[in-house]
Amino acid sequence: MADAKILPIQPGVAFAAVSLIAGVLAVITAREANGNQDVHHAYVSFAPSLLYGCVYWIWWVVVTFTLWNLADRWPVVLKASRVTIMAHLGASYVLGKAHLAILQHAIWFAGRHWPTWGRVDGTLVVTTIERLGVELVSYGFISGICAFLHSRMQTQQALVQKLDVERQLTQAQLKALQMQMEPHFLFNTLNAITALVEDGSQKEAADTLAHLNEILKSTLVRETPEKIPLAQELAVVEHYLAIEQVRFADRLCVEMSIDPDVLDSMVPCFLLQPIVENAIRHGISPLLDAGIIQASAERDGDMLHLSVRDNGPGLTSEGTAGHGIGLRNTEQRLAHFYPDKYKFSSGPRQSGGFEVSIIIPYERALA
Repeated sequence: MADAKILPIQPGVAFAAVSLIAGVLAVITAREANGNQDVHHAYVSFAPSLLYGCVYWIWWVVVTFTLWNLADRWPVVLKASRVTIMAHLGASYVLGKAHLAILQHAIWFAGRHWPTWGRVDGTLVVTTIERLGVELVSYGFISGICAFLHSRMQTQQALVQKLDVERQLTQAQLKALQMQMEPHFLFNTLNAITALVEDGSQKEAADTLAHLNEILKSTLVRETPEKIPLAQELAVVEHYLAIEQVRFADRLCVEMSIDPDVLDSMVPCFLLQPIVENAIRHGISPLLDAGIIQASAERDGDMLHLSVRDNGPGLTSEGTAGHGIGLRNTEQRLAHFYPDKYKFSSGPRQSGGFEVSIIIPYERALA
């Protein structure tokens, strides 16, 4: 976890640092060019030499951040492959020639103010031709540094995303724990048990207490892994729905359609329970008539299809925030576990109510 302490590269800070370094080098180059003229005891303005130094170094600042921005949009730009290497060789030649042309004009402008201009003028063409190799090497060095830093930044971003998903997983576990231990949930459940006892329904009261005990055990006793068998996930959902059925009585009907062949498939822990909880809270609770929760699980080739449906009022303005946060967290977890290999959809049903559909790769639990 030591790598987690590495600070990510900030583009703005990097741009300022590179620009500052280039500015300092431009001043040094200008002073050297201007200093060479002092031996002739002639006054030379510093401005022309500074222009030469700026053209010499600022060019590479522009090239550096052009490469960086292109890599941000198209990461393949800095990937090592035969095509990109050939492209960079061509780019280095074109940019080198362009830089030399601009540099030549800068030398012509600045050189006219130098007492040694006659000698500069005579060797200018030879100098620029010899510098083409330096230009190619400079471009290669810069592109290599950019590729290294960009790769490092992507590694850091991947690490940050991994840590963020792990944090979300922990939050999901805590959310499940809070749901189980939430005062209102416990209060309502205990009230329902008390009412059953007072009505003489001792067996129903004992069953409800047993469901509550199983929910608490699944959260408090077990060290929750990232993935669990679907059967284990459904057990928590069934205990939760059993308690809610006591509270809602005839107002809640649960329909489960689970293919027995998928019970051993691995799914992210606490994947379905928050979705079912949302369906109860935003779909069933507002209804005055009977509400229906339907859950299904089936296999289609190498994919596992899961869905949770209700016949509630659908997505209302009051329930948008609650639905949005829970569903967004679910999709982010799916993106972590199954990048580019999952499908997640949610929305109103044509027949009324709300549906959440999940398609993930089928992974059989190890025996």
